[in-house]
Amino acid sequence: ATMTMAVLRLVLLCLCVHVTSPLSTPPPSPPPPRPPTPSRIKTTRNYLEAAALSSKLASNSPAAPKSVAVIGGGLSGLACAKYLADAGHVPTVYEARKVLGGKVSAWKDSDGDWIETGLHIFFGAYPNMMNLFSELKIEDRLQWKPHRMTFAMQQYPGRFTSFDFPPNVPAPLNMAAAILGNNDMLSLLDKVAMVPGLLPMLLEGQDFIDRQDEKSVSEFMEEYNMPSSVRTELFIAMGKALDFVDPDKLSMTVILTAMNRFINEADGS
Repeated sequence: ATMTMAVLRLVLLCLCVHVTSPLSTPPPSPPPPRPPTPSRIKTTRNYLEAAALSSKLASNSPAAPKSVAVIGGGLSGLACAKYLADAGHVPTVYEARKVLGGKVSAWKDSDGDWIETGLHIFFGAYPNMMNLFSELKIEDRLQWKPHRMTFAMQQYPGRFTSFDFPPNVPAPLNMAAAILGNNDMLSLLDKVAMVPGLLPMLLEGQDFIDRQDEKSVSEFMEEYNMPSSVRTELFIAMGKALDFVDPDKLSMTVILTAMNRFINEADGS
């Protein structure tokens, strides 16, 4: 019996070693390759204008380079310093904190956890940012997601709904398809009621948008008789995302500028 127990213990020990041995664990599969930057972004007028302006700065050769102090090492300050250096000047960035990046900074704390201070999200309709990433040769670090705009549904806590933009469809048809294809947030009547306020933006462009600067989002919606559901479900979310401001205090020009860019650039949003 003693011999049998000894053999049993040995067998169980071998089984435990086999189960827990690192050699029996399959190697982790490599992460999938990151989708590349959508090619259409670099052919938009806004991107080409940003690239041309950057090239103009880089071709500058000042007779007397200036020493420039840049206050703040956030995204704007770092970009400013980069282009000042490209233009032949000598910038110095002053930052109060121990880390650079401002609202897009991230660092490891003493416990080894990553701390992030802001929303690390960039839209395709940010031509200057896309051009900057390309010049710094870091655009491969962007992790492009499927083209959709996702909203939390206030009336159903914990539920989300998306406006899915079909691939390979030119603007503004892709946005029209995304809006018409979503019935969770906006009803058909809501969508029809939005047309009178948004149609002038499509027809007149930035001239119409600039004329709305003295109107808040709420005032604009009242003028064009937009349903309250559009304000509650759509414009409040956009206002918070763009400027962290309530719709009764935010200029409608801000909302329309973003919408106009998203509508006219296939990979903008």
